[in-house]
Amino acid sequence: MQNLETIRDWLRYAVTQFEHAGLFYGHGTDNAIDEARFLVFGALKLSWQQPELWLDARLTNDEKQRLAHLIDQRVNERKPVAYLLGEAWYYDVPFFIDDSTLVPRSPIAELIDSQFLPWLTQPPEQVLDLCSGSGCLGILTAMAFPEAAVALAELNPKAVALSQRNIERHHLGDRVAAYESDLFAGLPAGQTYDLIIANPPYVDAQDMQDLPAEFKHEPAAALESGDTGLDLTNQILKQAPNYLSDGGILICEVGNSAGALQQAHPDVPFIWLEFERGGFGVFLLDVDSIRQHFC
Repeated sequence: MQNLETIRDWLRYAVTQFEHAGLFYGHGTDNAIDEARFLVFGALKLSWQQPELWLDARLTNDEKQRLAHLIDQRVNERKPVAYLLGEAWYYDVPFFIDDSTLVPRSPIAELIDSQFLPWLTQPPEQVLDLCSGSGCLGILTAMAFPEAAVALAELNPKAVALSQRNIERHHLGDRVAAYESDLFAGLPAGQTYDLIIANPPYVDAQDMQDLPAEFKHEPAAALESGDTGLDLTNQILKQAPNYLSDGGILICEVGNSAGALQQAHPDVPFIWLEFERGGFGVFLLDVDSIRQHFC
């Protein structure tokens, strides 16, 4: 590997190794080239957004050894790049990541990017990111709405600590608060929210068995949710009216369990949201609809 001198050389080598290994891409990339770009530039602490500035830069021996080790881990352990680097870029924003939480990939970020138009008629004052993991969705929402207060609710205490690091990283401690909370149970008493974003565990039992090796590195508790994948979602739907303000909306991701949810509740007027950048299985309900069908 000493013949690999430049960043260009290492990118080519990484792509070749990834292709030969038949890796699964599902944690922020969908191909070997982008996967290699994130790993190589991330490991070298260089901007992957302007690769042409660095492609012919030569690496030190220590840098070569680090890249060789990371590529070997990605290939042989099937470990996601975000866990290897301790960081993920999500909608051009960096977040600390570790294996206490999922690698951020929810399509809900596209809704945040468009400020939830046309579903929100005015900026929300109080927002809840439920099952918040690393806090990325709530933090992006706080960035999109500079006047909003955002609560992050997460059961795993290690993930809560990670989200607190991300709050501090983006200097949002005055508007974003992280709570160790089993769904709504640990939130401030009496608080209601104009917008609840929920990305709960939603993988059903069959899909859990069929997950590619890369997903085995993620915490199972953040993925699985009973035989149909709906255990947590059903709890959220029953409890949400107590925490939504008048006119409030719930946006919830259920992924592949969307069909099971629709089949279980055929009379509920779920609004299934569409995404230009890919993604599916995200529904919207307003508080009145939830009260009518789940209370």
